[in-house]
Amino acid sequence: MTAFRGPSTNGQGRAPKTPAAKKRLVVPFEDNRHLTRLLGEYDAHLALIEDRLGIDAHAHGNVVILTGSEAACDIARNVLEQLYARIAKGDDIGPGDFDGLIRHARHETPSNDGQAQIATRRRVIKARTPMQSAYMRALDKVDLVFGIGPAGTGKTYIAVAFAAHCLERGIVERIILSRPAVEAGERLGFLPGDMREKVDPYLRPLYDALYDVLPPEKVERDLETGIIEIAPLAFMRGRTLANAVVILDEAQNTTSMQMKMFLTRLGENSKMVVTGDPTQIDLPPGQRSGLEEAVSLLAGVPDIEAIRFTKTDIVRRDLVAKIVEAYDGAGTGPRASTE
Repeated sequence: MTAFRGPSTNGQGRAPKTPAAKKRLVVPFEDNRHLTRLLGEYDAHLALIEDRLGIDAHAHGNVVILTGSEAACDIARNVLEQLYARIAKGDDIGPGDFDGLIRHARHETPSNDGQAQIATRRRVIKARTPMQSAYMRALDKVDLVFGIGPAGTGKTYIAVAFAAHCLERGIVERIILSRPAVEAGERLGFLPGDMREKVDPYLRPLYDALYDVLPPEKVERDLETGIIEIAPLAFMRGRTLANAVVILDEAQNTTSMQMKMFLTRLGENSKMVVTGDPTQIDLPPGQRSGLEEAVSLLAGVPDIEAIRFTKTDIVRRDLVAKIVEAYDGAGTGPRASTE
């Protein structure tokens, strides 16, 4: 049994660290009406700041008092002041705005250029994590972007918001949304209804995102006129997709040949976004996914970027991150045949 060794003065032991001194920071605000909205119902936004930054935060009159490490208190003050300024301009804020700014502030790297955003007529979508900011900037900068990572990281939603942004500003003339069916062979013939009715169940997440970022009447009108097109992956063969933002969702369920076929549809003045989660492959055993293969083959090609999200980028809710972490810990990743 090894005896306990306390603090040493002869270099043989290591003295315990002195706890970091706590800082007390008082942040004043001029308008109590704006402050009420800033704090949230029952000070819920302050509770979120306490949880994320490990500090104490409470309101007293027209000030917020922060107590904790100097770095954490400085982040909290900056977040509160930025969101107070948004409220003063008439913006709505919610817990996601606090979470997003805190995540960006804690990501101290030279490539962190702040919080990116995408504006549509219906709403402004602000990046909730630094990786979402990198994704938004890649969409704006290059013509082919791969968004890869677990559920809840915003891959598809941000891609649809970007497409809506480009359509509203006349940058492109169309939005084309595609997704492989649950079965990679695209066997849809047994389903009732016309083609749109057959594929609708598979494309529901894309519809949900469209209706969230564009007025419902515009979505319906554009679907009717073909400005927004919903097409199963198999129907892309032989086409040239020009003047459009083209999105392929759930791309982990494409075969190598399907992915090559899709990527080679890219026409003039078009942008292509390919999203997928390599840990949720539904292809038959022994069938390699085209997503990771494409990312590997195209690495280093100019005007193509791959953004890899991780569980730390999950913004859907904390429980989703815990679920992903539990599955990762159990080693339930992609099948060996897809590596």
